[in-house]
Amino acid sequence: MREETDRNRIDPKLLELLVCPLTKGPLRFDAEHDELVSRAAKLAYPIRDGIPVMLPSEARTLSEDDGPRKEP
Repeated sequence: MREETDRNRIDPKLLELLVCPLTKGPLRFDAEHDELVSRAAKLAYPIRDGIPVMLPSEARTLSEDDGPRKEP
């Protein structure tokens, strides 16, 4: 179980460099869902095997149920 947790962590330095490919705005790591969230684009980009998938076609559209989340 620990191996999977380690694999899904995002290096904080990498997170500082990554931006939303659509808005070029900041991303927030959502550890609960293993996603990088762009509030501006209302998209959540998945992290698969520790690798962020930064393709809008692979992103999940955030719904109203996702509610406001704290920005970094």
